[in-house]
Amino acid sequence: MKRRRGLTAEDKAVWAAVARTIRPLPGREMPEAPPSVTITPPPRAAEPPPPPPKPRLPPPEISVGAQPSGLDAKRWRDLRRGTMRPERKLDLHGMTAARAHQAVENFLRMCHADGTRVVCIVTGKGSSTEGGVLRRELPHWLNAPHLRPLILGAAHPHKANAGAVHLLLRRVK
Repeated sequence: MKRRRGLTAEDKAVWAAVARTIRPLPGREMPEAPPSVTITPPPRAAEPPPPPPKPRLPPPEISVGAQPSGLDAKRWRDLRRGTMRPERKLDLHGMTAARAHQAVENFLRMCHADGTRVVCIVTGKGSSTEGGVLRRELPHWLNAPHLRPLILGAAHPHKANAGAVHLLLRRVK
């Protein structure tokens, strides 16, 4: 690329403005002022638009008996061993799946609103080898989009008692 020679009119105007502020050396004269040139400042770069808000990701799926992220090891151990005593208990024995589902939703919403931290939901072990319907369905109900943000962790309080689940609820904001 070839280098441009000489000053532009704008450069000459800037130099003349600076030269007027100094006293010339003896034997030298002030340079002639070029015809008036308006100096236009370079255009300002437009401010970039703010970044779009980051979407809130839903909490990760809860699994009964698996330590969730965000829960310290001591609190998880206490929940898993049953040393964190539940403040409230819901027994689903004898309920149909539809009635039990509604009862779990109402129970968890009420407990969370009241500031209850640890609750127990008793589903029963069920008569088959895979467990009963309520025991199989409870994790799906807990992971529903409207209930999952309320729950921090879920665990069976004792290895021999797979018919009950202790839940640690999040604090009310």
